[in-house]
Amino acid sequence: MCLGPPPSARVGEGWFRETCSLWPDQDLSLQVKQLLHHRCSQYQDILRKTYGLVLDGVIQCTERDEFSYQEMIAKLQLCSHLNQQKVRITGGADGGPLREVVKHPSVESVVQCEIDEEVIEVSKKFFPGMAISYSSSKLTLHVGDGFEFMKQNQNAFNVIITDSSDPVGPVESLFKESYYQLMKIALKANQLLLNP
Repeated sequence: MCLGPPPSARVGEGWFRETCSLWPDQDLSLQVKQLLHHRCSQYQDILRKTYGLVLDGVIQCTERDEFSYQEMIAKLQLCSHLNQQKVRITGGADGGPLREVVKHPSVESVVQCEIDEEVIEVSKKFFPGMAISYSSSKLTLHVGDGFEFMKQNQNAFNVIITDSSDPVGPVESLFKESYYQLMKIALKANQLLLNP
């Protein structure tokens, strides 16, 4: 289900412009040298342009600065917790959070739950540096609804990381109180939940 005008319609005069009603006083613009991929998946409009990934018209990552976001979303949580054996990632289709999590030697297993398999495949093809850890033996990949998956996995994880897009469309449920209650139940006893 694609929301709003296709991102390709936002490319004019060599520039992509992101505007969003959630952030009315902010616009982001990136120069587009080449449009590499554009497709509407079952869940969202996927646009891969030079250096970046756009979902439903919102810039998700750019190759030039992705490391700063990926390291903060993963390492802050892992370094704040002594018991890191079982990690859960909701979202993170570009593979960046996974790449950072599997670097920690104390992490034994990672379950990643991503709703849109097409974004994973686009990331593997166009962002191999971020998606490199999809081949990790520590990973169990679950393609499906993270909210529903959490209901079925209680008292299972030491650390939970949620890397989602803005609170619209298929990820809207990840911003509701019910999701945070499920995260609390999914954590093992006396574990820590940090969610950026």
